[in-house]
Amino acid sequence: MRRLLFIALTLLSTLLPGLAHAWWQAEWAYRKPVTIDGGPQAGAIGSDAGRMPVLVRLHTGNFKFEGVSETGADLRFVAGDDKTVLNHQIEQFDPLLGIALIWVDVPNVSAGTPQKLWMYYGNPKAPASGNGQRSFDPDYTLVYHFAEGAVPPRDTTAYGNNGQTAAVPVEGTVIGKGAQLGNGALMLPATPSLAVTAGGTLTFSAWIKPDSLGARQAIYARRDGAGELVVGIDQGVPFVQVNGQRSTPGQPVQAGQWSHLAVKAEGDSVALYVGGRPAVSLAAKLPALNTAAALGADAPAAAPAAPGAAPVAGFAPFTGAIDEVRLSKVARPDALLLADAVSQGAESRLAAFGPDEQQAGKSHFGFILAAMPLDAWIVVGLLGLMMALSWAIMIGKGRNFGATSRANATFIEHFREAAGAPLDRLATNNTVPQEVRADSSLWRLYEVAIEEMRRRHDRGYDLNAVSASTIGAIRAAMDGVMVRETERMSKRMNWLSTTIEGAPYVGLFGTVIGIMLVFVVAAMAGAVDINSVAPGMAAALLCTAAGLGVAIPALFGYNWLASRSDAIGADMAVFVDEFVTRLAEEQGEGRSLPVAVQARRA
Repeated sequence: MRRLLFIALTLLSTLLPGLAHAWWQAEWAYRKPVTIDGGPQAGAIGSDAGRMPVLVRLHTGNFKFEGVSETGADLRFVAGDDKTVLNHQIEQFDPLLGIALIWVDVPNVSAGTPQKLWMYYGNPKAPASGNGQRSFDPDYTLVYHFAEGAVPPRDTTAYGNNGQTAAVPVEGTVIGKGAQLGNGALMLPATPSLAVTAGGTLTFSAWIKPDSLGARQAIYARRDGAGELVVGIDQGVPFVQVNGQRSTPGQPVQAGQWSHLAVKAEGDSVALYVGGRPAVSLAAKLPALNTAAALGADAPAAAPAAPGAAPVAGFAPFTGAIDEVRLSKVARPDALLLADAVSQGAESRLAAFGPDEQQAGKSHFGFILAAMPLDAWIVVGLLGLMMALSWAIMIGKGRNFGATSRANATFIEHFREAAGAPLDRLATNNTVPQEVRADSSLWRLYEVAIEEMRRRHDRGYDLNAVSASTIGAIRAAMDGVMVRETERMSKRMNWLSTTIEGAPYVGLFGTVIGIMLVFVVAAMAGAVDINSVAPGMAAALLCTAAGLGVAIPALFGYNWLASRSDAIGADMAVFVDEFVTRLAEEQGEGRSLPVAVQARRA
């Protein structure tokens, strides 16, 4: 039994390490590891950025584009646990050109320990699952990728703040396609989701490439009465202006080069960031802004200036390209703005790619095991222990009952061959083999009966005329041995009955806990996706299947062993009757003597 337990534990210990490299789902043939590292040797973002859409930039240098759908519909991004499916949006996917731009919603980008993601592909039947509304958190109120061409730019977020004027497309920007500015303003809508309250919070970010460094060029402008918010460059120096108050000169940008600009307003401060790092800060509060904003030119005032008021000084249009414009209704962390600049640039240092892996024909059952959480493994481990003990009992009992049945069959042959001879003949002439004596329960019944007869002979009893009371006493001694033999055969059988009744309930308990956790995780994530819920449900149901898998063999084994035990018990009962009958006939007081013996006595 100890050997069987050792083997079971050894097999379990060899299985668990393999699950660390488990495959998410069997239908996907390939996967590629993507490491998000914000540490000093990689992204160097300084502190945790939290949840952010990370740009995964694929090209022929890091991806072969073989085995993947032509549209990228079969792409799936899964967290390092190989269970949690991450939202993603495909901005561009062109296997012929060998380029793909994908935004992946990473729950937490850390400056500490690197985290691994898996990019799965190679399932021709998989439907497209990219969704920009889920890939960008609800605090983003506008995100333009400018991937649509010569049409008004489409807002990626769920707010639907699409552009009001058509964009002039430009190829080869910092992230795929962009828009060319300089021939008029690209107007944004005036919607409640883009409204700014007085003293409110805001984050604006964009990639720009000036064609020339002119004076007072407006990149983003919004006016509402006397309220004003302008982000621009003046002779190559970025600035932010709030209600006529402009920030001091800071780090300049270069003509013909892409630069990341961001403005964050929070409380009494409006800060300007260049390349993801703080450049200048302005002590001002945002005014209330409910009007339409403009990209690439100054925005018109919501109302004409009051009589006698000084006219508003306008700004010149921005001449150049723009890409990846974002507005948020919150003040984004500095680490996130830096991570955006680092990860979206041409040479991203935030994401690193490993070699592609191909699935080695893993079964569906293996994927269910890979999806099992810790609580399910505890239940399965308990069921495994119950299974090991029940099988050890069944195997041990089966071998013991088999040896006893064979030994009883051999002994009864010897006993019946000695019919007519003294009953103690088998005990005195050693004709019964030693292995039969060790295994046969009938021998132990015979042995105790012979020992009782010898004990009475030593006390002076006449064994040629055994009384009925003596026969009854010998029968009682044999019955006592038979009871002890029955108890020995039924030893540990109660564990089998406990396994039969208890294992399904243990498995059901694991299933209930697993399903509860699946729904809790889905509720915390805020969205229910079949790809994220199904593995957990299957792993939870596996607990019930494991409970039945333990109980059913135990049930069959218990019934089989019980029938074997009953047969051995019946053999013992028959032997006791047979022995006592021969004793009464051959050595009892009322036996009938042969005629020759009666004549001699006469």
